[in-house]
Amino acid sequence: MTTQLEDKSIWEGADDLEDLGAEILRSSTDDIINRTKLLENDIKVMKSEQTRLTHEQNSMKEKIKDNQNKIKMNKQLPYLVGNVLEILDMNPDDEPEEDGANVDLDDHRKGKCAVIKASTRQTIFLPMIGLVDVETLKPGDLVGVNKDSYLILDALPSEFDSRVKAMEVDEKPTEDYSDIGGLDKQIEELVEAVVLPMTHMDRFINLGIKPPKGVLMYGPPGTGKTLLARACAAQTNSTFLKLAGPQLVQVIAATNRVDILDPALLRSGRLDRKIEFPLPTEPARARILQIHSRKMTINENVNFEELARCTDEFNGAQLKAVCVEAGMIALRRGASELCHEDFMDGIQEVIAKKKTLLQYYA
Repeated sequence: MTTQLEDKSIWEGADDLEDLGAEILRSSTDDIINRTKLLENDIKVMKSEQTRLTHEQNSMKEKIKDNQNKIKMNKQLPYLVGNVLEILDMNPDDEPEEDGANVDLDDHRKGKCAVIKASTRQTIFLPMIGLVDVETLKPGDLVGVNKDSYLILDALPSEFDSRVKAMEVDEKPTEDYSDIGGLDKQIEELVEAVVLPMTHMDRFINLGIKPPKGVLMYGPPGTGKTLLARACAAQTNSTFLKLAGPQLVQVIAATNRVDILDPALLRSGRLDRKIEFPLPTEPARARILQIHSRKMTINENVNFEELARCTDEFNGAQLKAVCVEAGMIALRRGASELCHEDFMDGIQEVIAKKKTLLQYYA
């Protein structure tokens, strides 16, 4: 049997405080006592709920503090360095399970996972990536991982070889092929191997041929290997050591001891083209002397052909030294221009230094 207090129509009919007061006045003492007890019970339930929520809040704060301490402890340096190999999406399709099918106990593997390779040469699958947002990771990234759990703790900047950074030339080379004498054949071969694949790739595509993967320039010191490489870099609008274009030619190497190179470097498919830089011939020596003396004030009686005959077995660097010595000799005698005798004396100076150097190494 329901009492008048339990009848909802009494409370729903009281639209305002006056109506509620009138209802209370019409209610009996027992009904008011029952209503008071119901309100007290509701208050107790609400206080109990408040106490439970406060306890849960304090418990969550303790867990958060404990996790922060664990993260701080795990993030202590040093890290183990690793590389991201692959990012995997482990969300399986919702397929009905068959009777007798295996149950996946590692259900937490759903979502984004990662495969990393640590510096210890171990390849590790991480079902839980760690503290780094998976959306910011991509294969090849360098990461710092915990040495015990291998969880990714931080994303590291890309590594680079400091030696390469130190050798990199920031300014663009300004050398031109006209600054190089006696190497017409070598210039043509280098243009075919390096410049054309970068500037006229369509020719290779039309013929169905692949450009060389590498070029090796070899020859005695001072024959123009480095100078020609700088001129090639200038023509292809790149820096001397860093290729700033399609990496069709990967390596340009130069050496004066090709006989001691590892044969593996010279196999087909690696350094495909080999360009030899021999000592300049007599016409080439005359051209080199003209190039290095073109900005000097020289007399008309200077015979470069005779000078070339007197500089047998000279390389390009030594021919440049002849011009420099000739200029210094003319400066000492107070001349306003260089004559043929100045160049002959310069040749003798370079020969004397060459003999002294040979005796030093002997």
